[in-house]
Amino acid sequence: MPSPFQSLFTAILDDDRAKVKALLKTDPGLARREATEERYESKIAHWLYAGDTALHVAAAGYRVEIARMLLAAGADSTPAKNRRWSQPLHYASDGCLDSPSWNAGRQVAMIRLLLKAGANIDAQDKNEATPLHRAVRTRCAAAVKCFLDAGADPTIRNKPGSTPFHLAVQNTGRGGSGAEQARTAQREILQAFLERGVRPTLKDARGKSVLEWARSHWIHQILAGNAVFR
Repeated sequence: MPSPFQSLFTAILDDDRAKVKALLKTDPGLARREATEERYESKIAHWLYAGDTALHVAAAGYRVEIARMLLAAGADSTPAKNRRWSQPLHYASDGCLDSPSWNAGRQVAMIRLLLKAGANIDAQDKNEATPLHRAVRTRCAAAVKCFLDAGADPTIRNKPGSTPFHLAVQNTGRGGSGAEQARTAQREILQAFLERGVRPTLKDARGKSVLEWARSHWIHQILAGNAVFR
């Protein structure tokens, strides 16, 4: 028989708000408990790690209404980090464009909810990636715009030395840029940085600019031809 905490995780994955509400009413402490097992959850297209709280799960699945319940029950928007040092806001910033579980509108709503609850917009995970890094890597254009408008620092470097803008021109991670949907999102992300005054002359830890990292002709045209850069 599953424990109340396991039942809570399952209810969140199923987006069963009534069950979540009932479990939290019986034991509000469930909102602050941490997982001890690691597994991939297809319902939210995300890995869950030991140390994750129920809010991590809700954030990864963009379960906005459930996240509100968890926060009301005492969940911490900046809880003890899992072994990858990821906070709920990191999970909310992740996306998978070809997954039926991904929803740009709900993703942005989750990000805004966590920021309002006090989440650190520039928190860094074990790879020193901020939520903005992760939104860029997975080509979540609406999330990138949300972070930038909320004041995320686009100049922070991850452990390999790249800023989020550098990741926007590189074909890395599951975001890639091979599929048309991802390439369209990549264009939006590049424009988002430029329109907010982030210059393609921004350098990484090796002194290489965003413009110098641009390999594709169309990306180079966007960067070099933008009025902000000129």
